[in-house]
Amino acid sequence: MKEKNTVMKKIVENMSRVIVGKEGPARLMVIALASSGHVLIEDVPGIGKTTMANTMAKSVGLSFNRIQFTPDILPSDITGFTIFNQKTGEFEYRSGNIMSNVILADEINRTSPKTQASMLEVMEEKQVTVDGKTYSVPNPFMVIATQNPVEYMGTYPLPEAQMDRFMMKISMGYPSRSEEVEILYKFQKSSPIRELTPVVTSEELLDLQQQVREVRMDQSLAGYIVDLITATRRHEHVMLGCSPRASISLFRASQAAALYEGRDYVIPEDIRDLAVPVLSHRLVLKQEAKIKRITNESIISEIIEDQKIPVSVK
Repeated sequence: MKEKNTVMKKIVENMSRVIVGKEGPARLMVIALASSGHVLIEDVPGIGKTTMANTMAKSVGLSFNRIQFTPDILPSDITGFTIFNQKTGEFEYRSGNIMSNVILADEINRTSPKTQASMLEVMEEKQVTVDGKTYSVPNPFMVIATQNPVEYMGTYPLPEAQMDRFMMKISMGYPSRSEEVEILYKFQKSSPIRELTPVVTSEELLDLQQQVREVRMDQSLAGYIVDLITATRRHEHVMLGCSPRASISLFRASQAAALYEGRDYVIPEDIRDLAVPVLSHRLVLKQEAKIKRITNESIISEIIEDQKIPVSVK
């Protein structure tokens, strides 16, 4: 497991050559990548969301495509379309922007619900259907979506079904004073991302994703995950709790977190550390909770504190 641990940390270290002071979000993103999951980054503009996604793609030698979502973008722009070739007399498939290893869905809440829905099949099934025919996306495949929480004019909030497709929601936050000074000098002459080279091959990444699935999870810890999920459904301030897909996501992410630390088995801390980024965005709060300014994150943190940690973990 030490070798796989080195692979994951190598990606984060390479990302740190461009991204300053964001090892925590970078670690979460690499854990999601190793877990074959998708990530939603919700934060204010200009703090490096696009750079973070591009840096990770370059670090693992994967193809990268950025889709700028706007109100006039169509589902066919995402999935592709068929066109009649007069020379051959046949219809040909022209791939859309989704046909890449890492997709940055920038400002996904600015496009129409119909276009948002076109992402659902791709994120879950890793394929697109155009005119009755299915086409597989490249493997590995990951969607990193961004949305700005401060701009609500002309936006379409993601529905619960779409939010549930994301393994994690990450917030990057503003850099500290010293970090922002370092950023100024790092980008003084040119963007350091241009000089970034891959540190992991796509074959190594696929092998890593398989290794994650083999990390041992004690049955008591699997029950602990289910207890956390069940508590979200019974919480007094929650109208809609986490789904079984959330259980699977927390299970898989915890396996990747254990592997990141060089272990081939999961411990309770792996689950507790990831519960907020994996579960919080899946909750729908009651109106009175919103009035009291109770947040999704605070509810998950409260549930973590209330649930007993399994004592016997083999």
